[in-house]
Amino acid sequence: MSAERIILGIDPGTTIMGFGLIRVVKKKMEFIQMNELLLQKYDDPYTKLKLIFERTIQLIDTYHPDEIAIEAPFFGKNVQSMLKLGRAQGVAMAAGLSREIPVTEYLPKKIKMAITGNGNASKEQVALMLKSTLNLKSLPKNLDATDGLAAAVCHYYNSGVKVGGKNYSGWASFVKENEGKVNKSK
Repeated sequence: MSAERIILGIDPGTTIMGFGLIRVVKKKMEFIQMNELLLQKYDDPYTKLKLIFERTIQLIDTYHPDEIAIEAPFFGKNVQSMLKLGRAQGVAMAAGLSREIPVTEYLPKKIKMAITGNGNASKEQVALMLKSTLNLKSLPKNLDATDGLAAAVCHYYNSGVKVGGKNYSGWASFVKENEGKVNKSK
């Protein structure tokens, strides 16, 4: 593992996609940036997916992350919401995989546990812990950006530990691990 690496964390969403970037130098984390892509003004779901893909590619081309950590959708009761969230996550993953960047997904409880020590922590608790850990001056109004940052920090804390996270190094790796999900007909 290199002495310096950049981790992009993404909290996918079809209303707001939160993201954060950290740099790891030796064993020390440094905050680079966090922000969010606001999608509420777009009605067309395909436009939202296109914007998620384009923004993720833009982040990759600007910051050159070595790894991407993405929050996995949690299993809710609303199937339509799950489908939309899964598509948003898939598009962000595809952007990373198209640039040959390894992608690891983490369950929300695992991210909260890594940041706060409590898998049931609130978004506010996660944000405050990140503010303290990374010496952030302030927190954003929406906490989707801190959720994206939390995914990156969780990945740093779990570096070398692959329990509970799926890791794909590229399209071939993704296809090999998901053969039952891949439609090979034209």
